[in-house]
Amino acid sequence: MKFFTKEVKIALTAIVGIVILFYGLEFLKGLTVFSTDDSYYIAFDDVSGLSASSPVYANGYRVGVVKEINYDYTHQNKIVAVMGLNNEMRLPKGTHAEIDSDLLGNIKINLVLGDNPIDLLAEGDTIPGGAVQGMMARVGAMMPAIEAMMPKLDSILTGLNALLNDPALANTLHHVEGMTDNLDATSRELKSLSASLNHEMPAMMQKTNGILDNTQQLTGNLAAIDVAAMTASVNQTLANVNELTRKLNSNEGSLGLLMRDATLYNRLSQTVADADSLMVDLKAHPKRYVHFSVFGRKDK
Repeated sequence: MKFFTKEVKIALTAIVGIVILFYGLEFLKGLTVFSTDDSYYIAFDDVSGLSASSPVYANGYRVGVVKEINYDYTHQNKIVAVMGLNNEMRLPKGTHAEIDSDLLGNIKINLVLGDNPIDLLAEGDTIPGGAVQGMMARVGAMMPAIEAMMPKLDSILTGLNALLNDPALANTLHHVEGMTDNLDATSRELKSLSASLNHEMPAMMQKTNGILDNTQQLTGNLAAIDVAAMTASVNQTLANVNELTRKLNSNEGSLGLLMRDATLYNRLSQTVADADSLMVDLKAHPKRYVHFSVFGRKDK
């Protein structure tokens, strides 16, 4: 009778399939099929979310996986997780583990390595573990403060709604639209004025240059004036005026005597009076002073 009958072949195929399925599941979990990893233990007070096959990271790089989690019934506040690390991974003393989660809720273990790279842990040693407060936990811690803010937020929204429904706001927006149109018109006028100034600027510059040239010429003429000679001439004129004034105030000369000698003044007045009387008599009796005859006879 043949050993490899149809039934035996089917049984062997089923066994091989089961073995392949088992190791395939282990591989999908992240566990090595033929494990050469070093095992270490982590003591936790709480392993919420942690499970076998959770990855283990050191400095952001995956170095191992959680093999199993055991509950210590003798010390009910302790839970021990067994992690398998790459056999090339070395853990310094002082290393501890932290349970962390990302935004999608994936749980992992982060190894925080100790500072002493020489004094190392041996395989099978136990390190302390804890939990890092994840994003959701932090959000949960913020919920009481958010709930306390809700009444204020509701009041703010009510006030904002009342403000938006106020007709004054619509009027204000209407006025703002009018102001915008006015600003647009002003901007166009300024643009036109600027274009006009740009067009007239060359002529204005030429006039300005002409004024500057005249100013320079006037400045040159003023600079050419002999101020010292002019000052000397003015001083000489003032000296002559002073001398004339002195002579008028003294008895020197006719003008001085006329202004200061009363006798001369009286004589001049008497002379003028006599001349006036003579003229009056001349007009009254002209024949006394003028004798005219065709035949040379004198009238008596």
